[in-house]
Amino acid sequence: MNYHQYYSIDVVNGPGTRCTLFVAGCEHQCHGCYNKSTWRINSGQPFTQEIEDQIIADLQDNRIKRQGLSLSGGDPLHPHSIPVILKLVRRVKTECPGKDIWLWTGYLLDSLNEAQQEIVSYINVLVDGKFVQTLYDPGLLWRGSHNQIIHKLR
Repeated sequence: MNYHQYYSIDVVNGPGTRCTLFVAGCEHQCHGCYNKSTWRINSGQPFTQEIEDQIIADLQDNRIKRQGLSLSGGDPLHPHSIPVILKLVRRVKTECPGKDIWLWTGYLLDSLNEAQQEIVSYINVLVDGKFVQTLYDPGLLWRGSHNQIIHKLR
């Protein structure tokens, strides 16, 4: 898996102070997407064990109170990213107790395949649905268009 950006301190992509990872690869390619550079799975840079370890260390660092991890993109549930994202969310749940995980995807919750559902079983909040330009509303919290749903899973 590749990724485009990792922010160890982020206050925009979910509640509180968070770590945020933008992965590469998106099959949806929504018209009006603000992050088109992340669509290709081979764009960005390789997600390494060092980056994964850094995310865990940042979430465990008590000098800055981080609420959790946000996964965006691209699309973290892109088939190419599934093994790496699954490993990451398992580690966060095991090694960073009390931290929540938010994930944004263009796939719909009720249409996820088994591998995608396994990832979702580890996260706290899923924001699903493709971005629809005609339903765009800059006043929406944590989503870009009215069709996107915020699912609080646990």
